[in-house]
Amino acid sequence: MWAEQAPELLRYHDAEWGFPVSDDRRLFEKMCLESFQSGLSWRTILNKRENFRAAFANFQIEAVARFGDSDVARLLGDAGIVRNRAKIEAVINNARRAEELLEHEGPLARLIWSYEPAAAELGEPQTMTTSPASIAMARDLTSRGWKFLGPTTLFAFMQSMGLINDHLLACPTRPAVDAARGEFTRPGPR
Repeated sequence: MWAEQAPELLRYHDAEWGFPVSDDRRLFEKMCLESFQSGLSWRTILNKRENFRAAFANFQIEAVARFGDSDVARLLGDAGIVRNRAKIEAVINNARRAEELLEHEGPLARLIWSYEPAAAELGEPQTMTTSPASIAMARDLTSRGWKFLGPTTLFAFMQSMGLINDHLLACPTRPAVDAARGEFTRPGPR
């Protein structure tokens, strides 16, 4: 199992991965971190998470949306994060798109959870890298001007934020995630 590769991965797996989230800041943070992870290991991103939080104003959407050229230069010089200009600029762009969404349509969580896949859409746990729902979410976000969030990245995001319980059937954390999903109040329809 991927989580057994390092203690920090196991802690993340057991306490966070797959538990449902509706907080816009946490959802935005995870979308950003998943986009930074593209092409890298999740362990790398997880080990830099506190640096990312410090560098990106704790992923407060309104603050990141105000970042400008001097912030991009600052971030490109920050050895504590992944210094990829396209990914940094995508996070700032996506904060601006999230701000537009919040202003005109309501919470980011409402949009995200509208893409929760039906159980019948999913295969056995950890056998898929995309789904019809992650493909549809990627198309929707792209049409709204979001960047660096393709179907595979968004499927990983959906796994991590609890839209899917992708813990293996024999995983001891799976029942806790099932229970949390059962008690979770999903944001209302758009």
